[in-house]
Amino acid sequence: MCEDRDNCCREDSPRIPLIGEPAPAFTAMTTQGMISFPDDYKGKWVILFSHPADFTPVCTTEFMTFARMQDEFRALNCELVGLSIDSHYSHIAWLRTIKEKIAWNGMKNMEVKFPVIADLTMEVAHRYGMVQPGASNTQAVRAVFFIDPEAKVRAIIYYPLSNGRNFDELKRLLLAMQTSDKYKVATPADWRPGDRVIIPPPGSCGQAAERVSKAGTDYECLDWFLCLKKLPE
Repeated sequence: MCEDRDNCCREDSPRIPLIGEPAPAFTAMTTQGMISFPDDYKGKWVILFSHPADFTPVCTTEFMTFARMQDEFRALNCELVGLSIDSHYSHIAWLRTIKEKIAWNGMKNMEVKFPVIADLTMEVAHRYGMVQPGASNTQAVRAVFFIDPEAKVRAIIYYPLSNGRNFDELKRLLLAMQTSDKYKVATPADWRPGDRVIIPPPGSCGQAAERVSKAGTDYECLDWFLCLKKLPE
């Protein structure tokens, strides 16, 4: 807890945007030209992620995986936007090296086509709480922000500098949120597409009793508050 309350609560202190809040807006130079975020991505999901630095080993494996999966995310109406506290020219040189020299885990000649933000001033990184002094004052941690088509922050995941992200989980979480939005349901632990989903809990004792009594082929109730059903194929 901060003892210097006045200093901790300054308006210019970095603050991580919270789930459900509008995504902080910015304009930035990227490897694909200027972007105005989130205006340029209206109607789309976005995974905005940071990495500690160019020409680093863990980040290289992550960028190769993001590049391999870009079409998979795009098929789910989701775009990728990367960021690090490096220059535009450093980004270009690193991405060329990845394409021309690096082969890893069955991947080679991987071309990174999604935009990577050059954030030397740390302006964007600070707006999203990507610079965390306990980890480093000069590098962004491995942050992942899921921004929905309404430009709202929907999920946030942070990884330490030393450990790469789980890309299967990134895609699984995106699918889970899209499923919840479309069908107005929740998803249980370890949910995968095709698994049963959770029906929202009833709002009264009468509704609870009625739901349990009608449970059958359409849905199953483990108890009045936990009922599951299959979704259409």
